Amino acid sequence: MAQTLIYLQENGLDDYNVLKQKAADASARFNDLSGRIKELEGTLAANAALQKHIVNYSKTRAVYVEYRKAGYSKKFKALHEADILLHQAAKKHFDSLGLKKLPTVASLRADYAPALEEKKKAYREYQRVKAEMRELLTAKQHVDRLMGYDERRTERDAEHDAR
Repeated sequence: MAQTLIYLQENGLDDYNVLKQKAADASARFNDLSGRIKELEGTLAANAALQKHIVNYSKTRAVYVEYRKAGYSKKFKALHEADILLHQAAKKHFDSLGLKKLPTVASLRADYAPALEEKKKAYREYQRVKAEMRELLTAKQHVDRLMGYDERRTERDAEHDAR
């Protein structure tokens, strides 16, 4: 409790409503950053998957052309099954994205780098906001306990009175 009092004084949080608002703001910022990081991770994963499929498609294209020329021979497929499956998986991925023209791997890498940098920056901010949020929420919990505030009990009492 003494540490909480020192923290509140050092941060100018003498008013409970200010503490409550700062804790809510920190939680909201934390949740926003968490969502942004997840969004960037999804973008990066999609970019990496597309790069992988483009490389696989390029590497297996000649084998797949030969497979078509062989009349989709079962014997040819048995000999080159891994390459044919990679090629078909890549084609299926492109179709699922609705791609008519494939982007270059270089352009995808160029898009990947800034997104990765943004994710790293957001993660550093996320760690800072997380620590700040924990401090504020801990201080608020201590003040709530010390002052006898129990929001859940207050909400239940309000609901009970409304009935």
